[in-house]
Amino acid sequence: MSIVVVGSIAYDSLETPSGDAPDVLGGSAAYFSVAARFFGPVSVVAVVGTDFKPEARQLLADRGIDLRGLEQRPGKTFRWHGRYHEDMNRRDTLSLALGVFENFSPTLLPDQRRCDYLFLGNIAPELQERVLAQVQNPKLVAGDTMDHWIANAGDDLKRLLPRLDIITLNDDEARMLSGEHNLVKAGRGILRMGPKTVLIKRGEYGVLQFSRDAMFAVPAYPLEEVVDPTGAGDTFAGAFMGYLARNGRMNESALRTAVVYGSVLASFVVEKFSLERLLALTWEEIDNRYRAFIELTDSHHSRWT
Repeated sequence: MSIVVVGSIAYDSLETPSGDAPDVLGGSAAYFSVAARFFGPVSVVAVVGTDFKPEARQLLADRGIDLRGLEQRPGKTFRWHGRYHEDMNRRDTLSLALGVFENFSPTLLPDQRRCDYLFLGNIAPELQERVLAQVQNPKLVAGDTMDHWIANAGDDLKRLLPRLDIITLNDDEARMLSGEHNLVKAGRGILRMGPKTVLIKRGEYGVLQFSRDAMFAVPAYPLEEVVDPTGAGDTFAGAFMGYLARNGRMNESALRTAVVYGSVLASFVVEKFSLERLLALTWEEIDNRYRAFIELTDSHHSRWT
């Protein structure tokens, strides 16, 4: 049930209505791996610069995350500075410096090439394809993307899609890739491009899951306050993949349960800046919120009858 994630580990500087958090740990692989580790073993493939602090590495290692594939190269670690609006579905990128990530060409270790579950984080589709070529016989391959790749590497992405079991993207990206404004039409349109399952992340509005024979929608867990939405999608993906790996099946029931676990973990990460909430999280808290989430969406009202 080994999971390999290929993506970024970064330093983020965040501005939200709740405050500022300069130079905190971020990146898709960081959020994904911390969330996935609640369910089973996870191995990271990423690159950082010489400015990457040993305590940041230790923080991930202390969670049992396999960091043998985390390269350290001369130069600066990927940095992102973002500012969120009062409507936290909207944000502005104030600065972005790729550093050593700019020339990142992921190379998997021999045992990583034999992984069962592979998550291709938000990197160029050409690199995602290159990673996929290194993996021998995975049970499940999922990938993430963004508007930049859809606009500038659309052909590469469309060539990759039939090789993915699952594609995750947000609502704006789904509309952009499919050319459809309606999200149901967008989800169905992306399915026709080749992946078996499409997950459309809608921030505070929840998640839409499309597969060949079914559609599933879940709300986001209602919170009184959101501090920092950074990494919520990667946290969702980590828990989603973690559950599927632990469960060992990819039928409709398992996919739906995985979506709920992904939504639950994502609801925690936004409660504090960076990875702070995930790092303090216990399985008991996850289980309690999972039960509360199920009760929230249960139409039978079993407690009230």
